[in-house]
Amino acid sequence: MGSSGFFPTVGILFLFAWGAVAEQGEYILYKDPKQPAFRRINDLMSRMTLEEKIGQMTQLDRVYTTPEILKNYSIGSLLSGGGSVPLPNATPKDWVDMINNFQKGSLSSRLGIPMVYGIDAVHGHNNVYKATIFPHNIGLGSTRDPELVRRIGAATALEVRATGIQYAFAPCIAVCRDPRWGRCYESYSEDPQIVKEMTEIIKGLQGEIPPGGRKGVPYVGGPDKVAACAKHFVGDGGTTKGINENNTVTDWHRLMSIHMPGYDASIIKGVSTVMVSYSSYNGLKMHANRNLVTDFLKGRMRFRGFVISDWQGIDKITTPAQANYTLSVLDGISAGIDMIMVPDNHTEFIDTLTYLVKNNYIPVSRIDDAVRRILRVKFTLGLFEKPYADYTYIDQLGSQAHRDLAREAVRKSLVLLKNGNNADEPFIPLSKKARKILVTGTHAHNLGYQCGGWTIAWQGLSGNNHTTGTTILNGIIAAVDHGTEVVYKESIDGSDFVTDNNFDYAIVVVGEPPYAETAGDNANLTIPEPGPSTITNVCSSVKCAVVVVSGRPLVVEPYLSSIDALVAAWLPGTEGQGVADVLFGDYGFTGKTSRTWFKTVEQLPMNYGDEHYDPLFPLGHGLTTEPDQS
Repeated sequence: MGSSGFFPTVGILFLFAWGAVAEQGEYILYKDPKQPAFRRINDLMSRMTLEEKIGQMTQLDRVYTTPEILKNYSIGSLLSGGGSVPLPNATPKDWVDMINNFQKGSLSSRLGIPMVYGIDAVHGHNNVYKATIFPHNIGLGSTRDPELVRRIGAATALEVRATGIQYAFAPCIAVCRDPRWGRCYESYSEDPQIVKEMTEIIKGLQGEIPPGGRKGVPYVGGPDKVAACAKHFVGDGGTTKGINENNTVTDWHRLMSIHMPGYDASIIKGVSTVMVSYSSYNGLKMHANRNLVTDFLKGRMRFRGFVISDWQGIDKITTPAQANYTLSVLDGISAGIDMIMVPDNHTEFIDTLTYLVKNNYIPVSRIDDAVRRILRVKFTLGLFEKPYADYTYIDQLGSQAHRDLAREAVRKSLVLLKNGNNADEPFIPLSKKARKILVTGTHAHNLGYQCGGWTIAWQGLSGNNHTTGTTILNGIIAAVDHGTEVVYKESIDGSDFVTDNNFDYAIVVVGEPPYAETAGDNANLTIPEPGPSTITNVCSSVKCAVVVVSGRPLVVEPYLSSIDALVAAWLPGTEGQGVADVLFGDYGFTGKTSRTWFKTVEQLPMNYGDEHYDPLFPLGHGLTTEPDQS
């Protein structure tokens, strides 16, 4: 028994030792970190089969993937779509372990090419439980502070790395020209210049290209940084009536002057990837637009990273989606898209593209261009040297330093639209020493509403138990004197409750429920009930400050005369005490609207510089206050 067990063990040891010698003996250039990236890429590509190259062009959602699929098909990338998590309330360690398990599959493929994992970290690491949720972009645009946004990018990169992820589908550099669009809050501004300035976030996410570095080449500055993604190329914020995924009808000059400047700036800053828009340009789907993706982005703009589709983006080249999948793959790849967010059927995509190449519908040179770009980003990320994530950064997720930064961002993003009536004294800053105050409204004590869409779940959530943070009510209670009685009631049915309680003043926090993408398209832009009733019932009986929590301007003109102070809080994220910081004068109001605030929806679309520009509050409006020294 003993001897029969001995020989196989020795045999295994011998084979292991022989394999190590063989591996040492055979020099593999693409595995040599001392070689320049272009030589490593050339060497690796010379060893790849067509099937392995097409595998690299494939991105799957984790839900539809196993380590065996990664191994057998040499899949290039995985992602978590909105709400796609390892398990509910997953810890950073849970994420790291899941991703490493997938990476093991990739590394066991014939050539051992590591996969890259992507996620929508669009206002912080927003899919992840207990992450810091920063204000959505519309609020950040209102800060006019690119340096703040760069710091938010750096904090987001650390939180993304805390979970083992190397690639963020951010920033969205759409120029929203119509607030009826359900993604308007993902846009920094209607003004392309503000959007361009806010691309500074890329330096935070990826690191800053060192002096003498090549412009337009992907750059990632170390293990605490991530590959970024400028999206959605191009014109996504200019669709007719703000309908999501619709048609942007405009001439070339306006496309270039309004929607393109953010891409120029992003490429100069070394952005690693660009995501193509679902929308069309003058009737042609962007996912099939060779002129803009290949000739302009890759040719004229000299972008050297890879171009990625949106979720099932090539499927939607036809209407209905997937009506002719072969044609969709042909058009999408021919347009110049390098990586396809499939996300659920790798065999159909790989088989279709393989057929198109083998039958000469798509040249191998197009496949090689795609794979070269994908590998360039992977080598830039250092994935071949360090494919596995570790636990180095897990303490960064939701750290106090990041929450303090988010609170600062909230303070700077808030816009004071109105403060007092005509000759009256300013109403804000509010007194901390009031005897009794009322806090009311659907959004006063609802963390999910405060964060908006793209938070824990794709469409966002209602309530306070989905992640951690501070509601606006929590912030108010912490800010006022101990002797001040704070009465909270979610909605006020009539004015009797207000008059009977003899409040010194009221804070009314109302707005929109969360939404994302098409679900947020809205033709009327009114505050949903009971918001308007609460404003009417409260503000008719007591002095009131109304705080609007929303992803865009909403109809407020009918209530304006009864409101003493009006604040646009946008979608502030998890750090609600930032709202209280400025309401009570610990800090002054400094924010300026990043969008035109309309009087009625009949005026839309209406943007700064239009011939008939007649806003309620113009772009750049924002009253300022001094910090209260008392």
